Amino acid sequence: MNAVDPRALRKAFGRYMTGVTVVTTVDRQGRSLGFTANSFTSVSLDPPLLLVCPGKFLSSYEAFAQCRHFAVSVLAEGQENVASTFAGYKGDRFAKTPYETDCHGVPFISGAIARFSCETHEIVAAGDHAILIGRVAGFHEGDGRGLGYAEGRFFSLGLERRAHDPEARVNRAGAIVQHRDAVLLERTADGYRPPEVTVPDHASLRSTLAVELVNRGASAELGPVYSVFDSKERAVHFAYLLATASTVAPSSDLEAVPIDRLQEVPFASRAIGSMMARFATERRTRSFTLYLGDCERGSIHQQQERV
Repeated sequence: MNAVDPRALRKAFGRYMTGVTVVTTVDRQGRSLGFTANSFTSVSLDPPLLLVCPGKFLSSYEAFAQCRHFAVSVLAEGQENVASTFAGYKGDRFAKTPYETDCHGVPFISGAIARFSCETHEIVAAGDHAILIGRVAGFHEGDGRGLGYAEGRFFSLGLERRAHDPEARVNRAGAIVQHRDAVLLERTADGYRPPEVTVPDHASLRSTLAVELVNRGASAELGPVYSVFDSKERAVHFAYLLATASTVAPSSDLEAVPIDRLQEVPFASRAIGSMMARFATERRTRSFTLYLGDCERGSIHQQQERV
């Protein structure tokens, strides 16, 4: 039997779409500990059991391997920053995150769409992880949609659905495609704009946009939704995604405009110019937001996707 390439296997595992949770406990010294996990599974209703899989590489592994109680918080869309904090932040993760505690003093994440307080039922060694099985002692379900994860990226079904408006006469999808230190733009009679395409009814927004980019000579990985807005005068619904291009064909009609020169570019509309100015500013901090509204006004929502 041929050896399995761990990196290729990890990528293949990542094709499976999951939710995102934060698993927490309190160690023997009374310190609150937690990690981000998408290896969460319901096991049984009678008795009520669930499982999570802490990795042996975690600095908190021994605490979870010996814990008597733990909690699982299922994150809501918009909590990407919480997931990122508990996945890699080395300082006090709870100082950066709103939380509450259950009856055993174990913290759970405020705003989670579901939380489960568990008593340790069994822990089973399993390669480089352990299977931590908990008996559910209490749970709470909130409103909202869950945060998803696939292929190394967060996604939100709620935002994906909002990006495609079935009531609009026309749905247009575009991509702010970063290539090295530039953004790929198309020149039109009215000015520059990111590449975009009309999405037919019942078609996949992402698939349609991905094919358009390939046809335009850009091999790009699509990221999260960045701006969703309506043009009431034109009855058009726009959705722009962040993207990163690995290669751009020499024959491509897209122009690579340096990000630090975007303020000099005449854009096709005020709405696009405002969006690109926001992108240029947020690119410096690598902390991107999401705009929801119309061409004149809307609201900004924080998200953690980095490009």
